[in-house]
Amino acid sequence: MKRKNGFLTLITTLVYIFLLAPLVIISVTAFGTNEYLKFPPDGFSLRWVENIFKVEMFMKTFKISMEVAVIGTFLALLIGIPAAYVLSRYNFKGKGVLQNLFLSPVIVPGIVLGFSLLEFLIVVNKLPLYPSLLLGHTVTILPYIIRVVSSSLESFDYSIEEAAISLGASRLRTFFIVVMPNVTSGIIAAFILAFINSFNNVPISVFLTGPGISTLPIQMMSYVEYYFDPTVAALSVILMVMTAVLMFVVEKTLGLSFFAK
Repeated sequence: MKRKNGFLTLITTLVYIFLLAPLVIISVTAFGTNEYLKFPPDGFSLRWVENIFKVEMFMKTFKISMEVAVIGTFLALLIGIPAAYVLSRYNFKGKGVLQNLFLSPVIVPGIVLGFSLLEFLIVVNKLPLYPSLLLGHTVTILPYIIRVVSSSLESFDYSIEEAAISLGASRLRTFFIVVMPNVTSGIIAAFILAFINSFNNVPISVFLTGPGISTLPIQMMSYVEYYFDPTVAALSVILMVMTAVLMFVVEKTLGLSFFAK
């Protein structure tokens, strides 16, 4: 038994090293003095962090990524909350097909979905890049909204809703004054999860970006094609810190166990 436990401990340690080692290397090289990525670096410097704010395209694409992530998440919420409610509340013919349709963006490979959106939105319908990118991200994050909100609705007692209706409230009013307040934590969790996935998305963005319109992850990929300095490493550290702070806020408000439901 001790030998088996020792083997499992070894495997677990190796997995953690495999996952964390690249992050440690990137974090260390981000504060080096070398003109290129080197581990370990020859000295400590903040010049590459400062260089992030000197690269105009990083600032511009960060703004675009934030806009697309926020607006796309709100659009996905407008569609996903009613869809999750209907799928959780009612049984009807074709429910399984509709549910699979809503969840298909996470089943279809990102490259295939990105190319399909490129053909449909830009090639066929001649939409500009920005609305195409926004629609693409909305479609991509919609399954996360539906899944998380549906999980929250599963724990909701619909007898409370029926009591409100029996007292004279309309179904629409009941939805907003009874259902929505009871699934607020689920909506917040869905927003955060969808926002993170949208902001970090690459497979969809790479097909729906072009001259003048790009996202931060795509710009980072373009940067490393021509430069090998630690600027992207420094930017990666900042993004990791932002994500860690966001997850800390989630833990303190909702608890990370909420995502395991």
